[in-house]
Amino acid sequence: MAGKKKEASLQVSVTNQEQWEEMLATKGLTVVDVYQQWCGPCRAVVSLLRKIKNELGDELLHFSTAEADSIDALEHYRGKCEPTFLFYGGGELVAVLRGAKAPLLQKMIVDELSKEKLVLEQGGERKAIKDYGLLGEDKEEEEETQAGDEEGISVPDSKSCTVAIIKPDAVAHGKANEIIMKIQDAGFEILAHEERTLTETEARDFYLHKAAEAGFDDLVRFMSSGPSHVLLLSRVEGSATVAEAWRDFIGPADVEEAKREKPESLRAQYGARAPFNAVHGSEDAEHAGRELAFLFPGFSRTASSRTEPAAEEERVERTLALIRPRAARENRDEIFARIHECGLAVALQREVTLTEEQVRRFYPQHVEQDLVFPALLQSMTSGPVLAVVLVGTGAVVRWKNMLGPWDVDRAREESPDCLRAQFAVENQPNNQLHGSDSPEEAEREINFFFPRQRTLAVIKPNAVEEHKDTILKEIRDGGFCVAHLKELLLSRQTAEEFYGEQRGKPFFNQLVEFMCSGPCLVLLLTKENAVEDWRAMMGPADPGRAKEASPDSLRARFASDILRNAVHGSSSEQQAEEKIHLIFGDVCPEAAIGSDGEADATASEKAENSEDGKPEL
Repeated sequence: MAGKKKEASLQVSVTNQEQWEEMLATKGLTVVDVYQQWCGPCRAVVSLLRKIKNELGDELLHFSTAEADSIDALEHYRGKCEPTFLFYGGGELVAVLRGAKAPLLQKMIVDELSKEKLVLEQGGERKAIKDYGLLGEDKEEEEETQAGDEEGISVPDSKSCTVAIIKPDAVAHGKANEIIMKIQDAGFEILAHEERTLTETEARDFYLHKAAEAGFDDLVRFMSSGPSHVLLLSRVEGSATVAEAWRDFIGPADVEEAKREKPESLRAQYGARAPFNAVHGSEDAEHAGRELAFLFPGFSRTASSRTEPAAEEERVERTLALIRPRAARENRDEIFARIHECGLAVALQREVTLTEEQVRRFYPQHVEQDLVFPALLQSMTSGPVLAVVLVGTGAVVRWKNMLGPWDVDRAREESPDCLRAQFAVENQPNNQLHGSDSPEEAEREINFFFPRQRTLAVIKPNAVEEHKDTILKEIRDGGFCVAHLKELLLSRQTAEEFYGEQRGKPFFNQLVEFMCSGPCLVLLLTKENAVEDWRAMMGPADPGRAKEASPDSLRARFASDILRNAVHGSSSEQQAEEKIHLIFGDVCPEAAIGSDGEADATASEKAENSEDGKPEL
């Protein structure tokens, strides 16, 4: 009982709009833990808050809990279970922290309290911020901006743009928000912002121009080691030189040089040593264009300053390149060299052996052409095809121009330097390379070869403390993109709903109790064939069987028993979407497309229990 009283006195409970407004009128800094009734406040930070309060002993520091379900001002926090802390000073929102990140929470409390005392004692300026979780009318707009590579980012053609990356070292040390504030204070405009973890393949392709330099492999490993913040920057003033202005602002790549020559630069303030120098900037305007195409393939310009539409070459696009089996086997490196020379970036690639039915679906326009289709079919099914997604300004037209005429004889006669002429095969009428005819056709063809799928993954309480970092690295190395991530302590109600399909089975209560026994790490993963690939990485539910059938799987290596088997994964696309909605709410639903370009119902038709009737835990 005494413990509960202390906890209540530490954090003032706010459960209605009237109490919320009274709380906002409190003098000083108030840190509010926003929660929902079904999951309750974040208990994991209570001891930390008490420690901070005891150490600081400051009457201007206040802690509150606020139930989003019953407070009108917090209606847009409903349906979410990620811990969220709002910092209020003088009734104004001054900072936001999502996630129970203890070191960062403590630092932010100390920093924001210091700022608030400065405002109250010396009349300093309080910098209020907006949080789109509270502004429903702006939330959709922000999500569209942050998901620019999927939905498209439209920027006036009068604006000069460049790419900025806050690297994994700065993010891991909780410096991202601080750096972003300095970027804005310096007059840069953030047109798009997203947190993403690069795969090793993406990092390698992004830094391909550094491949010959010493330390390239270390750079790739570092850039794929954890989340980065990727920004699309413009500049309110001097927009014509934004790439140069950004390079000047971040300082020299060598941190020691930056500290000597530009001590106020970002790298001097936040960097350690290359490649741990906190931030990335495009080397020049040309590199900025390539990097923008790579990281924001949905980027396009609007002709706000002209009456005629922007030229086709100014639009950043994606296009599909197919290297047919013979050329993929014999000329892959030469073709990739030509691609990189022309300034196009490789965003995705995969090898796939096509069936006759898949070729018919991909080339429906040629099926009835008796003089063309038989040879095309024979070529396309003779071995693995290499499918590549290229991105760049005017990518569709540029790749088509590189290919040359479709007819090989005509290509040799009219454009002997084109790829189809250079890599033609003697006595074969079909060319060895394919390119999309239009941006619309490119998206259809990309979806055919790179179907996107989502799944939910959970690192269970017994594996979070000891194996979380190893498992996260293997997830990234496996080609998965971590779209969303939360560390949370499941309430019993949430755990029961999460494992609802197991209700009534003998092990149900034991399973629920275990899942509530400590923090879990819940991830929304995206990848082609994500559901089955994640289940393959996990291995069988029974660790004994996993060790026999899949000794390299996560469960074979990290599980204790069938209950404490380290990780969980959805058994079907349908179940994945249900669990994603339960944990993350409505976050960018994507349709799963099968490898033949049509909706793939196979996964969702699979049983929800694992092999041999054993429970899938």
